[in-house]
Amino acid sequence: MSCEKAYITTPIYYVNDIAHIGHAYTTIIADTLARYSRLSGLDTYFLTGTDEHGQKIEEAAKARGKSTQVYADEISATFKNLWDDFDISYDKFIRTTDADHMKGVQKAFSTMHKNGDIYKDTYKGHYCISCETFFPSIQLVDDEFCPECGKSTTVVEEESYFFRLSNYQDKLLQYYEEHPDFILPRSKRNEVIRFVEGGLTDLSITRTSFDWGVKLPEDLNDPKHVMYVWLDALMNYVTALGYGTDDANMDYWPARVQLIGKDILRFHAIYWPAFLMSLDLPLPKHIAAHGWWTRDGEKMSKSKGNVVNPREVADAYGLDNFRYFMLREVPFGGDGDFSQKALIDRINSDLGNDLGNLLNRVIGMSGKYFEGKVDSSNVAKYYQSELDEVHASLDKLEPLLFEMQIHRYLEELWRPLTVANKAIDMYQPWTLMKEGKEEEAMALNGLISAILAKVSVMLYPVMPEVCTKISNALHFTIDNESWKTLAKGTDLLAPFTLEKIDPLFPRIEEPRLEQMEPVDKKVEEKKKKTKVAEAVEAEGIALIGIDQFFQTSLKVGTVVQAEEVPKSKKLLLLQVDVGEAEPRQVVAGIKEWYSAEDMLNTQVCVVANLKPAKLMGLLSQGMLLAAKDENGLCMIRPEKPKTAGTPIG
Repeated sequence: MSCEKAYITTPIYYVNDIAHIGHAYTTIIADTLARYSRLSGLDTYFLTGTDEHGQKIEEAAKARGKSTQVYADEISATFKNLWDDFDISYDKFIRTTDADHMKGVQKAFSTMHKNGDIYKDTYKGHYCISCETFFPSIQLVDDEFCPECGKSTTVVEEESYFFRLSNYQDKLLQYYEEHPDFILPRSKRNEVIRFVEGGLTDLSITRTSFDWGVKLPEDLNDPKHVMYVWLDALMNYVTALGYGTDDANMDYWPARVQLIGKDILRFHAIYWPAFLMSLDLPLPKHIAAHGWWTRDGEKMSKSKGNVVNPREVADAYGLDNFRYFMLREVPFGGDGDFSQKALIDRINSDLGNDLGNLLNRVIGMSGKYFEGKVDSSNVAKYYQSELDEVHASLDKLEPLLFEMQIHRYLEELWRPLTVANKAIDMYQPWTLMKEGKEEEAMALNGLISAILAKVSVMLYPVMPEVCTKISNALHFTIDNESWKTLAKGTDLLAPFTLEKIDPLFPRIEEPRLEQMEPVDKKVEEKKKKTKVAEAVEAEGIALIGIDQFFQTSLKVGTVVQAEEVPKSKKLLLLQVDVGEAEPRQVVAGIKEWYSAEDMLNTQVCVVANLKPAKLMGLLSQGMLLAAKDENGLCMIRPEKPKTAGTPIG
């Protein structure tokens, strides 16, 4: 029996400039889908590449004093090198200047011509070189400017071949009706339907005003024409599989998901399916259109100096961290805003506090109590309800991924981590060990390790390097077998000795990229900081640098035990869980305002890197934050419950 296939594509990127964050976003999503498809056992083919024909490329090359092919070679190489450096798992990198691609496009043109879908006529219209598109005068801005990019259009009149797009209006509308998930997200589907219902006119698909493109098939004997760049470009998805040459991989067609930006939705959701219908080829299962990225709320542009270079971000913050941020930060289809603050928050909170800290805790527990050994034999005996909750979350994941709700996929995947952290806080392995319940403590150890393993399998397509480190520490391999047994099944880990590894997500205190806001904003911020400094110094308070502030380690702690200190009017003796292998003992002078019962099972803010001190002969390993005025003292607490050990800052 042949294996089910999955064909994943990105758009082919136009070589008028180097790759930016939008290109990286599309490619990372596609890579995630391809990695998951392979993990789940599908025979997967992942395509990306570059679009290199058209008048815009010809003019860009001339402006740089280069031949068009040399210029296209240079820019195409920057994309391929970036994807290789990003370990993008593509199976083929196609270029529209490839000989096999051009043969396939000519075969498609001949087929559509023989089917009566292509005819020759004269065209006159407003042409935008930047968008490589004709626009009717009714769509122009001020009768001249392109409605898409705002640049001036040119009136072009030339002989052209036309594709009978108007013949496919009813067929397309019927297909959208019968396949409601063809266009994702569904809000984009309504936009496309409205456009088609407004009426489709036949599409000009050749040019005579420039030479940089695919020539028409020899049987038409019309050498002055080159094909319209969008007909040429769209056909890459099947020529990459051998269409028009050897058909070697055409059994991968139709594609499972074709990823695009929302700016090219019309070409992919209207022109592309019409071309496929003319060629009698099946349509892809999903055309998925994502939104655009801004920078700190502003559109990116070279003049503002706020364009995000994906290589610089990955180098500064880590490739896997960058991948996670891009997929988690914004719902697919919506526009996203890139800021270093948001990226740092995701790394410190989601990745550091929830995932990394959980691994640190299980390494600490295993080393302290069991010489690093982990045995899951009795997990179900003590913690079946936690296992059931974890498996319920994991079962929801796959549909979310292929419905392009990737942010929800990650949101749901984080629920098992919350279950694991809560289990440690609730069952308190240090207490279990003190009470002689070693079997129960070991089972808790096994539960946490199993949850980490199951999560890392499903997180692997998003963060392959990090999850491989986790799987190595837990002594298992992330592959189709672990996907079936651990992630999709209910298996736990076989007994093993846990490997100590360096923290996966060291806390990031300051932005690592210089390029932040436009210059005028920086000047304004500097003025504000100066006024604040003057006000503070006027009150006699010594100013400190940010480095000095971050020398103080503040953490959220949970009070797991509380009692009065005998013979003291002011002191309470507290055991506070701050996310370590066992609680910290803190002696706090708060008895006049809080009883031991008041403090038990509440959360506090702890200065966690004070030197230990003795009060009334009792060792205190931290200090609680509180505020005191004429009305008394009150504890400083998190607004909402947080995992014990969560850093404050």
